[in-house]
Amino acid sequence: MPVITYVEHSGQEHRIILQPGVSLMQGAVAHGISGIDGDCGGACACATCHVYVHPDWIARLGDRNEMEASMLEFAEGVLETSRLACQIKVHADLDGLVVHLPAAQH
Repeated sequence: MPVITYVEHSGQEHRIILQPGVSLMQGAVAHGISGIDGDCGGACACATCHVYVHPDWIARLGDRNEMEASMLEFAEGVLETSRLACQIKVHADLDGLVVHLPAAQH
C-alpha cells in the first residue's frame, strides 16, 4: 500500500500508509495530521486541506480541475505546487508522495 509523507510547517514528518482510493485529505484527517481540517468533508468547497506537493511529484498528479483552482483562490500562500488534498486520490503510483502543509494552516 502507498506510503504518503505529510510534512508540517515545523518540519515534523508523518509517514502514513493509506488505502488506494482514499483522498490525501481523508487520510490526514483519519490519522490526526495537524493542519488539514477538511471542513467541507472533501466536497472541494473550502480550502482547509491546502497542501504543497513536492516538486518531484507535481507532474505525476495532473492539472488542477476548474473547481479546485477556484477554491485555491481562497487559500493563503498559494504556489505553483498548491493542491487541495481532497482532490488527490491515493493509488499505487503515489507510493512515496510528499506533501508539505502551509504555515497558515497551523
